[in-house]
Amino acid sequence: MMKPLFLFVWMSLLLAGCTAQPTEEPKSEWKAKHVVLIGIDGWGAYSMDKAKVPNIRCLMDSGAYTLKKRSVLPSSSAVNWASMYMGAGPELHGYCEWGSQVPDLPSRVVNKNGIFPTIFSELRAAAPEAEIGTVYEWGGIRFLVDTLALNYDKHVVEVADDSTATARFAVKYIQEKKPTLVNIVFDALDHVGHAAGHDTPLYYEKLEEIDGYVGQIVQAVKDAGIWDESIIIVSADHGGIEKGHGGRTMQEMETPFIICGKHVKRGHVIEESMMQFDVASTIAAIFGLQQPQVWIGRPMPVFE
Repeated sequence: MMKPLFLFVWMSLLLAGCTAQPTEEPKSEWKAKHVVLIGIDGWGAYSMDKAKVPNIRCLMDSGAYTLKKRSVLPSSSAVNWASMYMGAGPELHGYCEWGSQVPDLPSRVVNKNGIFPTIFSELRAAAPEAEIGTVYEWGGIRFLVDTLALNYDKHVVEVADDSTATARFAVKYIQEKKPTLVNIVFDALDHVGHAAGHDTPLYYEKLEEIDGYVGQIVQAVKDAGIWDESIIIVSADHGGIEKGHGGRTMQEMETPFIICGKHVKRGHVIEESMMQFDVASTIAAIFGLQQPQVWIGRPMPVFE
């Protein structure tokens, strides 16, 4: 007959073996630990024939790119930033106008934060500890990213007096926080397009200035010690023609998409068709996320 102490120990071990919780499943393998998404408002792909943008061209040469990514219609800001972040077009996310702050059509679905699923909210759900931020010049961006999914939400109002402010805030954030995902949006090129005109000397002058800021951001990633684990994406919401946009010309519709970094093909021209909403899907693929059923975007075949 078992002694009481032995019986107690034996029963305790048996119970522990039956009730032990399985170890947490590891995350899906990420292609990179950090993604820096740089958006340039009003940057038409047509400009690359003339633009002196050495930093952007370096990313093109070192990674993969297309100059034929198409905007959704209308070819204007909120509807296209929303599509870039939300993996779907206006028919589904509902943001249909230049300055939409809420859906003009009811969103087909909303997440727990009451907004159509964004790449930011999807990453937050999959990786609660992730550092996610956005730095932007145009205030309309904050209505499209799901700010409740962010650690850092910086509307750079200082840019009105200091054109270098956005790059400075972005560099500081990257160096201090080493974000998992950061979205940086420059708006000044679009202003020049409306004031002086697209495809004008002043337009190219401003684009060359922004290229310098892209170089500063890339250097910040290197200085932060995360370059080897990062992917950089540079793209745009729409282009423009004369002093406007929103129409159906290719100058308005075609924008660059450039991706460079860990596990990205080098010197690769993307021949497949690409739409604005494919950006979110491509970022989702980097982080091994299963995209929401309502998304219609496709990851671009740019990875080794």
